[in-house]
Amino acid sequence: MRRLFGCRSIMFMVVLTVAILVLPLILPPLPPPPMILMLVPAVIMLLLVMLAVSSKHDPGVIHLCNFTW
Repeated sequence: MRRLFGCRSIMFMVVLTVAILVLPLILPPLPPPPMILMLVPAVIMLLLVMLAVSSKHDPGVIHLCNFTW
């Protein structure tokens, strides 16, 4: 069976997990970000949804995709 992760990758993930769990307990709390920065993820999500819904082709044209594996 093929190994998915090497020893270095597993050690990196363990160290990263421990850092994520321990550092918030050690570091002081940060002040909240400005309100304009709170809107950035919402704007990005809105743009992604608009991009996914928009069509590059005419609405009357139906494209059939044949996927052969």
